[in-house]
Amino acid sequence: MGIPGPFQLLIVLLLVLLLFGTKRLRSLGSDLGGAIRDFRKGVSEDGDGSKSADNQQQSAKPADPANTDSSKPQS
Repeated sequence: MGIPGPFQLLIVLLLVLLLFGTKRLRSLGSDLGGAIRDFRKGVSEDGDGSKSADNQQQSAKPADPANTDSSKPQS
């Protein structure tokens, strides 16, 4: 039970083509390519966007942090 040879792979590909058809396989390939493209875009934006996200969090902090501390009991 080793790796299937080229003839066996060709038979499997023909069976997949017969089962799903060219239209469905084409749309599946297109969807898969779009998902990979979106994933790469998200990964590259994550590396670039982390610095700007830190800056946005710092600017969103309130001016007086003593009033927003929830660990202190309110009297």
